Amino acid sequence: MTNESIIESLLFAAGDEGLTADQIASVLDVDVQTIRSVIERMAEGLLLDESRGVMITTYGKEYRLMTKKENASFIQALAEKPSPKTLSQAALETLAIIAYNQPVTRIEVEEIRGVKTERPIATLAARGLIEEAGRAEGAGRPILYATTTEFLDAFQLKSLDELPPLVEGEVFIQQEADLFFGRFEDAMGETQEE
Repeated sequence: MTNESIIESLLFAAGDEGLTADQIASVLDVDVQTIRSVIERMAEGLLLDESRGVMITTYGKEYRLMTKKENASFIQALAEKPSPKTLSQAALETLAIIAYNQPVTRIEVEEIRGVKTERPIATLAARGLIEEAGRAEGAGRPILYATTTEFLDAFQLKSLDELPPLVEGEVFIQQEADLFFGRFEDAMGETQEE
Protein backbone atom coordinates (compact mmCIF):
# COMPACT_ATOMS: atom_id res chain seq x y z
CA MET A 1 0.00 0.00 0.00
CA THR A 2 1.45 3.38 -1.03
CA ASN A 3 1.34 6.62 0.92
CA GLU A 4 -0.75 8.11 -1.91
CA SER A 5 -3.36 5.39 -1.59
CA ILE A 6 -3.54 5.77 2.19
CA ILE A 7 -3.73 9.58 2.01
CA GLU A 8 -6.53 9.41 -0.56
CA SER A 9 -8.46 7.01 1.70
CA LEU A 10 -7.90 9.21 4.75
CA LEU A 11 -9.08 12.34 2.95
CA PHE A 12 -12.14 10.50 1.62
CA ALA A 13 -13.00 9.22 5.10
CA ALA A 14 -12.51 12.67 6.65
CA GLY A 15 -15.04 14.21 4.25
CA ASP A 16 -15.83 17.89 4.76
CA GLU A 17 -13.80 17.96 7.96
CA GLY A 18 -10.54 17.61 6.05
CA LEU A 19 -7.19 16.73 7.59
CA THR A 20 -4.03 18.66 8.30
CA ALA A 21 -0.61 17.46 7.18
CA ASP A 22 0.20 16.92 10.87
CA GLN A 23 -2.78 14.59 11.32
CA ILE A 24 -1.89 12.57 8.23
CA ALA A 25 1.79 12.45 9.23
CA SER A 26 0.90 11.08 12.66
CA VAL A 27 -1.23 8.31 11.13
CA LEU A 28 1.45 7.32 8.62
CA ASP A 29 4.31 7.91 11.05
CA VAL A 30 6.08 10.04 8.43
CA ASP A 31 7.46 13.57 8.70
CA VAL A 32 5.13 16.44 7.81
CA GLN A 33 7.23 17.75 4.92
CA THR A 34 7.10 14.36 3.20
CA ILE A 35 3.31 14.37 3.56
CA ARG A 36 3.05 17.88 2.08
CA SER A 37 5.21 16.85 -0.90
CA VAL A 38 3.14 13.73 -1.53
CA ILE A 39 -0.13 15.68 -1.29
CA GLU A 40 1.13 18.39 -3.67
CA ARG A 41 2.09 15.71 -6.21
CA MET A 42 -1.26 13.98 -5.76
CA ALA A 43 -3.19 17.26 -6.10
CA GLU A 44 -1.43 18.15 -9.34
CA GLY A 45 -1.90 14.65 -10.75
CA LEU A 46 -5.61 14.55 -9.91
CA LEU A 47 -6.18 18.01 -11.35
CA LEU A 48 -4.51 17.18 -14.68
CA ASP A 49 -6.07 13.72 -15.05
CA GLU A 50 -9.37 14.24 -16.91
CA SER A 51 -10.42 10.67 -16.12
CA ARG A 52 -10.59 11.49 -12.38
CA GLY A 53 -13.60 13.21 -10.84
CA VAL A 54 -11.96 14.40 -7.62
CA MET A 55 -9.25 16.85 -6.64
CA ILE A 56 -7.44 17.82 -3.46
CA THR A 57 -8.09 21.32 -2.16
CA THR A 58 -6.78 23.24 0.83
CA TYR A 59 -8.73 25.34 3.30
CA GLY A 60 -6.37 26.96 5.73
CA LYS A 61 -4.15 24.12 6.93
CA GLU A 62 -6.64 21.38 6.02
CA TYR A 63 -6.60 19.21 2.91
CA ARG A 64 -9.91 17.97 1.51
CA LEU A 65 -10.92 15.62 -1.24
CA MET A 66 -13.51 17.41 -3.40
CA THR A 67 -15.35 16.76 -6.64
CA LYS A 68 -14.17 18.67 -9.70
CA LYS A 69 -16.16 21.77 -10.62
CA GLU A 70 -16.66 20.48 -14.15
CA ASN A 71 -18.90 17.73 -12.75
CA ALA A 72 -21.11 20.06 -10.68
CA SER A 73 -24.13 19.88 -13.01
CA PHE A 74 -24.16 16.07 -12.81
CA ILE A 75 -23.90 16.12 -9.03
CA GLN A 76 -26.75 18.64 -8.86
CA ALA A 77 -28.89 16.46 -11.15
CA LEU A 78 -28.30 13.48 -8.85
CA ALA A 79 -29.16 15.52 -5.74
CA GLU A 80 -32.41 16.73 -7.30
CA LYS A 81 -33.61 13.23 -8.23
CA PRO A 82 -35.73 11.58 -5.55
CA SER A 83 -34.10 8.55 -4.03
CA PRO A 84 -35.81 5.36 -5.15
CA LYS A 85 -34.69 3.58 -2.01
CA THR A 86 -37.18 2.75 0.67
CA LEU A 87 -36.14 2.45 4.28
CA SER A 88 -34.74 -0.85 5.51
CA GLN A 89 -36.51 -2.84 8.20
CA ALA A 90 -33.79 -1.77 10.67
CA ALA A 91 -34.35 1.90 9.81
CA LEU A 92 -38.13 1.53 10.16
CA GLU A 93 -37.77 -0.16 13.56
CA THR A 94 -35.35 2.53 14.71
CA LEU A 95 -37.68 5.27 13.45
CA ALA A 96 -40.65 3.76 15.31
CA ILE A 97 -38.65 3.56 18.55
CA ILE A 98 -37.55 7.17 18.22
CA ALA A 99 -41.07 8.33 17.33
CA TYR A 100 -42.61 6.71 20.41
CA ASN A 101 -39.82 7.45 22.89
CA GLN A 102 -38.47 10.83 21.84
CA PRO A 103 -36.26 12.44 22.80
CA VAL A 104 -34.14 9.30 23.05
CA THR A 105 -30.44 8.45 22.90
CA ARG A 106 -28.86 5.94 20.52
CA ILE A 107 -28.03 3.70 23.49
CA GLU A 108 -31.68 3.67 24.58
CA VAL A 109 -32.76 2.75 21.04
CA GLU A 110 -30.17 -0.05 20.99
CA GLU A 111 -31.45 -1.38 24.34
CA ILE A 112 -34.96 -1.64 22.89
CA ARG A 113 -33.90 -3.10 19.52
CA GLY A 114 -31.16 -5.29 20.96
CA VAL A 115 -28.73 -4.44 18.14
CA LYS A 116 -26.52 -1.54 17.03
CA THR A 117 -28.35 1.39 15.42
CA GLU A 118 -25.61 3.73 14.23
CA ARG A 119 -26.29 3.08 10.55
CA PRO A 120 -30.10 3.31 10.71
CA ILE A 121 -29.82 6.55 12.71
CA ALA A 122 -27.41 7.99 10.11
CA THR A 123 -29.82 7.00 7.31
CA LEU A 124 -32.82 8.53 9.09
CA ALA A 125 -30.91 11.74 9.80
CA ALA A 126 -29.74 11.93 6.17
CA ARG A 127 -33.35 11.55 5.01
CA GLY A 128 -34.41 14.33 7.38
CA LEU A 129 -36.78 12.10 9.36
CA ILE A 130 -34.93 12.54 12.67
CA GLU A 131 -32.67 15.21 14.10
CA GLU A 132 -30.57 15.97 17.13
CA ALA A 133 -32.78 17.32 19.90
CA GLY A 134 -30.14 18.27 22.45
CA ARG A 135 -27.98 16.32 24.86
CA ALA A 136 -28.92 14.02 27.71
CA GLU A 137 -27.66 14.71 31.19
CA GLY A 138 -25.03 12.34 32.54
CA ALA A 139 -21.75 10.80 31.47
CA GLY A 140 -20.67 11.79 27.99
CA ARG A 141 -23.85 13.82 27.44
CA PRO A 142 -25.14 11.59 24.61
CA ILE A 143 -27.13 13.06 21.72
CA LEU A 144 -30.91 12.96 22.01
CA TYR A 145 -32.87 12.18 18.84
CA ALA A 146 -36.41 13.21 17.89
CA THR A 147 -38.52 13.14 14.76
CA THR A 148 -38.80 16.14 12.42
CA THR A 149 -41.61 17.90 10.61
CA GLU A 150 -40.52 15.91 7.52
CA PHE A 151 -41.37 12.77 9.52
CA LEU A 152 -44.88 14.13 10.16
CA ASP A 153 -45.24 15.02 6.47
CA ALA A 154 -44.00 11.60 5.31
CA PHE A 155 -46.48 9.81 7.56
CA GLN A 156 -49.24 12.33 6.86
CA LEU A 157 -49.59 13.20 10.54
CA LYS A 158 -50.60 16.59 11.94
CA SER A 159 -48.88 15.84 15.24
CA LEU A 160 -47.28 12.99 17.17
CA ASP A 161 -50.61 12.53 18.97
CA GLU A 162 -51.87 10.81 15.80
CA LEU A 163 -49.37 7.93 16.13
CA PRO A 164 -51.15 4.58 16.62
CA PRO A 165 -51.45 3.74 20.33
CA LEU A 166 -49.05 1.31 21.97
CA VAL A 167 -50.07 -1.79 23.84
CA GLU A 168 -48.27 -2.10 27.17
CA GLY A 169 -45.38 -4.54 27.00
CA GLU A 170 -45.18 -4.35 23.20
CA VAL A 171 -43.45 -1.80 21.03
CA PHE A 172 -46.59 -1.54 18.89
CA ILE A 173 -49.39 -3.73 17.55
CA GLN A 174 -48.29 -5.45 14.32
CA GLN A 175 -51.49 -4.58 12.47
CA GLU A 176 -51.19 -0.91 13.38
CA ALA A 177 -47.49 -0.97 12.56
CA ASP A 178 -48.26 -2.34 9.09
CA LEU A 179 -50.77 0.45 8.56
CA PHE A 180 -48.33 3.03 9.92
CA PHE A 181 -45.45 1.92 7.67
CA GLY A 182 -47.82 1.34 4.74
CA ARG A 183 -48.81 5.01 4.93
CA PHE A 184 -45.13 5.93 4.89
CA GLU A 185 -44.35 3.76 1.85
CA ASP A 186 -47.38 5.19 0.01
CA ALA A 187 -46.27 8.73 0.81
CA MET A 188 -42.72 8.00 -0.34
CA GLY A 189 -44.05 6.47 -3.57
CA GLU A 190 -46.14 9.57 -4.31
CA THR A 191 -43.13 11.81 -3.65
CA GLN A 192 -41.02 9.81 -6.10
CA GLU A 193 -43.65 10.01 -8.84
CA GLU A 194 -43.91 13.83 -8.63
